[in-house]
Amino acid sequence: MASKVFEIVTEKIIELLEKGVVPWHRPWKAGVGAPCNLISNKPYRGINAFLLGMTFYSSRYWLSFNQVKQLGGWVRKGEKASMVVFFKKYKKTTAETNQEDEIDINRFNSFVLRYYYVFNSDQVEGVDHKRLVEASESIKNLAEFNPIEKCEAFWNGYKNAPELKHDQQRAFYRPAHDLINMPVKTSFDSENEYYSTLFHEMIHSTGHEARLNRKGIAELSAFGGHEYSKEELIAEMGAAFLCAYAEIENKTIDNQAAYISNWLSALKQKNNFRLVIDAASAAQKATDLILGIKKEDKAEQEEGE
Repeated sequence: MASKVFEIVTEKIIELLEKGVVPWHRPWKAGVGAPCNLISNKPYRGINAFLLGMTFYSSRYWLSFNQVKQLGGWVRKGEKASMVVFFKKYKKTTAETNQEDEIDINRFNSFVLRYYYVFNSDQVEGVDHKRLVEASESIKNLAEFNPIEKCEAFWNGYKNAPELKHDQQRAFYRPAHDLINMPVKTSFDSENEYYSTLFHEMIHSTGHEARLNRKGIAELSAFGGHEYSKEELIAEMGAAFLCAYAEIENKTIDNQAAYISNWLSALKQKNNFRLVIDAASAAQKATDLILGIKKEDKAEQEEGE
């Protein structure tokens, strides 16, 4: 049983690493403080801090299914639970025969690894708790965010841009809805972190079929696959280009180190030595689209070099 739990936890970590997610680091705060139980207010410790922290919900609070019912709430349809592990102590009894043929009963404590499932408060409805109200207010009242004028200009100048929301504490681009979601601005460690992450998602959005129709976005490639790895490389390179134009430090590449293994794997398995050059070319096209650089502008630039 214990080996199965270890296997499940390890596979979860590997799954995230293969997606390019470094589960123990991100440039924004998903909630204020460590993940903890809503009712007891006790923080989850050890591997549970990672298992729950890497789910990227906006709330730090978690409940078991029974706790949700206890508070008069319910889990929204289609929501998936997250695993929490713990060691349970129990007594094991053995019988031994001594030299006088008398039976001795020996009891000793042992620990076995078990797991159960919990839901984030973002996944439930009907739960009214003062800690949820306090947490929501604390996210909004984090350190002041100072917009960077050039970076704001890049977004405002992006013609036919996707919708931009700050509803969830996750950064993603959703092609089906042509939507970029970003965590709350003040939850980032710095303004550079925010804009670097935004630029990454903006580059992804240029792959939409209504824009550059890039295969890695338009065809929704599987995580870890060749096209997915290439698309992530394009997004990282494009974000680096935009950061350079905006004259800010690129902070996303440090947080996406796990992608390197995917890129190397793609190079080795496919023997595709064009991958980096092709990705850089696609990243430049994406950057040009966002900045509104036209073909004639590029031609003039090349002639002047």
